[in-house]
Amino acid sequence: MAAPRGTIFGMTHTPSLPSTDSVPSPTEQPLAFLEHLYAVAVQRALPLQGLARHLPAPPKGRTLVLGAGKAGASMAQALEALWPADAPLSGLVVTRYHHIPPRPAGLPQRLEVVEAAHPVPDAAGMAAAERILALTEGLTADDLVLCLISGGGSALLTLPAEGLGLEEKRRINRALLESGASISEMNCVRKHLSRIKGGRLAAACAPARVLTLTISDVPGDDPSVIASGPTVPDASSCAEALAILARYRIDVPAPVRQALEDGRLETPKPGDAVFAGQHVELIATPRQSLEAAAEAARAAGLAVHVLSDEMEGESREVGKVHAALARSVAQHGQPFAPPCVILSGGETTVTIRPQAPGTPRGRGGRAGEFCLGLAQALQGQPGVWGLAADTDGIDGVEDNAGARVAPDTLARAQALGQRIDQYLDRNDAYGYFERLGDLVITGPTHTNVNDFRAILVLK
Repeated sequence: MAAPRGTIFGMTHTPSLPSTDSVPSPTEQPLAFLEHLYAVAVQRALPLQGLARHLPAPPKGRTLVLGAGKAGASMAQALEALWPADAPLSGLVVTRYHHIPPRPAGLPQRLEVVEAAHPVPDAAGMAAAERILALTEGLTADDLVLCLISGGGSALLTLPAEGLGLEEKRRINRALLESGASISEMNCVRKHLSRIKGGRLAAACAPARVLTLTISDVPGDDPSVIASGPTVPDASSCAEALAILARYRIDVPAPVRQALEDGRLETPKPGDAVFAGQHVELIATPRQSLEAAAEAARAAGLAVHVLSDEMEGESREVGKVHAALARSVAQHGQPFAPPCVILSGGETTVTIRPQAPGTPRGRGGRAGEFCLGLAQALQGQPGVWGLAADTDGIDGVEDNAGARVAPDTLARAQALGQRIDQYLDRNDAYGYFERLGDLVITGPTHTNVNDFRAILVLK
């Protein structure tokens, strides 16, 4: 009988997060326990958890809501629930396809939410960006703009610079995604090739007051990097964008390259008067989610070690480093004593390997590739289990959040004739873990604080 397609946290039908009310035993159900920690981390990042304490009083004028990101629809619903019923509220938010959560019963819809493509932009995203920019016309100093920004906004809020068409922007975006460039490098280029990112949306809102409410999905929680900072001053330069394009051998049309060289595509900088009186509030961060998971693990009687919420680098290599650490703990009790949980977050990258003509392209994302590297380097180490998943519920462009690794992962794969090195060579984490029934499938979680990784080491 074929292996099941993937785990849905113990379910076989509607994708969802498990309840955090009951806690699986880490010794009797190690993988279910890791899935519980992931659910706790995601729950901490849900917008309603952090939005309320950052909302201002309604302004003298009107309140306009503009937003973009994978968490955009859930942020909009949270705002609709929290904003005074007798205070006017209107606006437009764009989110990823299939990322609009069910509307709570009795909650009136006051904001429009539309969908577009991620991670490669499409015409729907460009139309939404044009509409959002148009809504800023006529704003006054008495008005308040609430900008709801979350990860994924770079692709969803696409408005190419003059001389750059959508198809060229899509090609450049796809090349960046496959190059192995860091998120800050990608967003530096995106800002300078846009008419709305890199602080330009804030400039369009002047003289209204702008409050940006953001969920961080980037290492370091730099608001200028989240969704390419549409409302935040940009310290990067056209020269840096050109250097990144050169580093990864990505071509741009000659007129656009000339505009970058001339500085005509420069972004608004820190200290610019358009940012006077504007504020940014982080309502959820990767560190907060890791700490929530750590608290849940401690409550189960385990020691917890949070490595970092800012890890970057090649996913498979980061997986190998985590494996070396876990093996040392399991075999020598160093640098940590088992039983323990090791947590980390951040945003790793996957460099797509070239394939021979006619070879099917692999499927998978950062979390799955991390698990391939982890499983390969663990070598079936007894007493070690691992899970990696994207907190938005989507690993790359597939339907899984990530994958999980057990001491018998390699043995079960070998029994099916699967060689892990071949799957790594073609970046096919999805195919490897699908046959094992070890995909983690949750469906969209309606938030996004980036990668979540947890390793359980028992005695």
